[in-house]
Parts: sequence; C-alpha cells; structure tokens
Amino acid sequence: MILGLAAATLVAACSGDTAQEPKKQAKAAALQAGEYEYTDKVDELRSTDNTAPATALKVAAAGEAPPTARICVGADGALDPKIFAEKGDKCTSTGSYMSGGRLSFQFNCTRPGKGGLSQLVDGKFTTDSFEATVTSSTYFSGPGDYTLTRTLAGRRVGDCPAQPSAAQ
Repeated sequence: MILGLAAATLVAACSGDTAQEPKKQAKAAALQAGEYEYTDKVDELRSTDNTAPATALKVAAAGEAPPTARICVGADGALDPKIFAEKGDKCTSTGSYMSGGRLSFQFNCTRPGKGGLSQLVDGKFTTDSFEATVTSSTYFSGPGDYTLTRTLAGRRVGDCPAQPSAAQ
C-alpha cells in the first residue's frame, strides 16, 4: 500500500504543469502577396442531362499529375476569382469571404453560346498556401449540363515577376 501511494505521488508530481502544450498557430487574415503555383485537379465530372458535358475539364487518369498554373496575389492578399472559372466564362461574385484562415466564394457565370453556371468555393488558407474545393453546376440552354468538383491547392513560390515597363 505504501508503494502504491508513493507511485501515485510520483505520477502526480510528473504530470504537473511543466509539460508544454503545443502553441496554436494564429489564423491567417490574408495570403501574403507574391506568386503562387497551384494545381487544379478535377475530382468528379458527371453529366446531369445524359449528354457529353460541355467543358474542357477532364478527370485525370490514375497516376496523372494535375495541371499547374501560376497567379499573382496582390497586396490585398485576396485570390483572383478568375482562377476558379474556365476560359471564356464571365463570372459575377454573389458572395465572398476570406478571413481567419477560411475562404468561401459564390459565383454566377455565363459561358458564351451555352448559358449559365454557378460555382461554390470552400477552403482554407495560411499566409503562404491555400486549398479549396470548387463545385460547379450548369444550367445551359441546350445539351451539356454537368456537375463538377475540383480541388485547387497552391503555395507561394516567390515574388511576382516584374511587369515590363512601358516603351519610352
């Protein structure tokens, strides 16, 4: 009994406040300005009208690396919404939020010759990286309607390239 009491006393003494808890990392208010390289991976593409989806985006084959691109983030620390749209789409923001390490955007877009689509973007970011899931749904005037889910992930790779100066 005495040995048990001594062992309990030692355990209690060793489990005091001397152990340090991991520090919580502060949530980012915005991305750091600079150039970011990001991947754009199509996770799922599904026809909603039983026709070929009217998109240039495709689900990558197994083992195929997703395409990469680069963007510049300005001093305001915000992502350019154009990275979420397909080439030629004209999009209008219907809501956006980017603070405290979370990001959320909503867009209504039109595609020339086809009609409309909506996009919902949900993700997280730190001062030098971001990851977002983009869900798109179309409501075209003709065939080709689809739903699409993609994952964008990026990281800061340096400063933005200098813009060429105007000819003198």
